[in-house]
Amino acid sequence: METEEIMSSDQHGPKTHLSIRYGSISCEFPDGDTSSTQPTGISRRRSYITVAVLCYINLLNYMDRYTIAGVLLSIQKYFQISDSTSGLLHTVFICSFMFLAPVFGYLGDRYDRKYIMIAGLIVWLVTTLGSSFTGREHFWVLILTRALVGTGEASYSTIAPTIIGDLFGGTKRTLMISFFYIFIPVGSGLGYIMGATIASATGDWRWALRVNPALGALGLLLLVFLIPNPPRGAADGHTALENTSYIEDIKYLLKNRSFVWSSFGVTAMAFVTGALAFWTPTFLSRAQVTQGLREPCKVEPCDPLDSYIFGTITVVTGIVGVFLGTFISKMLRDRVPNADPLICAVGMLSSSPCFFIAIILASKSIPVTYTFIAIGETLLSLNWAILADILLYVVVPTRRATAEAIQILVCHLLGDAGSPYLIGLISDALLKYNPDSPSWEFHRLEYSVYLCPFVGILGGLFFLMTSLYIKEDRKAAEMLVSGQSTEQQTTSRVTVT
Repeated sequence: METEEIMSSDQHGPKTHLSIRYGSISCEFPDGDTSSTQPTGISRRRSYITVAVLCYINLLNYMDRYTIAGVLLSIQKYFQISDSTSGLLHTVFICSFMFLAPVFGYLGDRYDRKYIMIAGLIVWLVTTLGSSFTGREHFWVLILTRALVGTGEASYSTIAPTIIGDLFGGTKRTLMISFFYIFIPVGSGLGYIMGATIASATGDWRWALRVNPALGALGLLLLVFLIPNPPRGAADGHTALENTSYIEDIKYLLKNRSFVWSSFGVTAMAFVTGALAFWTPTFLSRAQVTQGLREPCKVEPCDPLDSYIFGTITVVTGIVGVFLGTFISKMLRDRVPNADPLICAVGMLSSSPCFFIAIILASKSIPVTYTFIAIGETLLSLNWAILADILLYVVVPTRRATAEAIQILVCHLLGDAGSPYLIGLISDALLKYNPDSPSWEFHRLEYSVYLCPFVGILGGLFFLMTSLYIKEDRKAAEMLVSGQSTEQQTTSRVTVT
């Protein structure tokens, strides 16, 4: 037996073993076979079907998440709750979602991802349906069930993108990820529309929470019978990838500067989208009351018009923004290595003035306000698919679910877990300054949402920081997958028998 130090794994011999601990890569070639290619073993047709099913379930996830916001006025009247208490409905959901995401990320990098998603989807279906039977005197039950809904969604959101990442590579992956993430704004918008429509038709907002579980049952069946569990990293290179300890995974991610800065950018984006998504229909309804365009809601179900309009805008701008962002990224990526984070920075920095102007004009012209909201949402939607793609190409395959989970934890903990509640809390705190004025109901919420554009600018700066490191970190991940050490780019131990 002879041991020698070489630059790569291209040596030929009867038996070759390559081990790179830092990169979690181990390549073992059988006698006489130096090919390290590991195909997915899944047909192209089934891969496309898999993406379609995952997109369908992602659509339902976000429809359910924003159905509550679509009927928020009715819920406030039904339970007689304040703005800050209303914000808790979104906060408890996000809290359970974000704290359990690292757990599912750990499991998703090590165990069968399909079974984990099935278990999570079952929890989501049961708790969503259960929340629709909450009585008037048991608001705490609605809070509890919304928290459990977050448990179910955490399993799906951390794992589904990694399956797509293991089925496709290169520009094809970018396109498939775009299809997947386009259902975030589409599902959110349909959540407003569906919630408001069903509540208006039935006269009871609780029926709005009973449709998604029925649609989700179909998604569960599709998940069981059609979704594969592709080998991790099969679409990325010619290696067999091994797992390392969770502590090593965390250390690796903390050293990945593109991951860290982009996670901060996603956090700012989550703060803005979470707060505006939750409060915009209520905010615009109060603006119209202030202008004398409608009467205040005194008995639920309340007028759903703003939920219809805002939901439609969210769907349309989401589709346009995601595809536009993907197109720009594809056009620029080969010529500008740091194009992706720069596009995200432009999206955040240019959307913030649009939202600021929309807030200013809300008490003067509703049509103009909706116009600026539409422009702002389109610019913000440029980022959805690009952000997911950044994570997939700067993190090695065996750590992607963990990376998704950590990013979910951070962006929700500091972003939309608290932003709806914080906006409601500020609004309630301002009530004491003019409690007898009907117009103050609008203005106190108006002053609260001014916080969002400033956080959006901060997010743009975080993405600019990401652009400084993206080229280096992407190259490092590619070298790890191809079987080369990123730290030294030199010697790998090869044992030749």
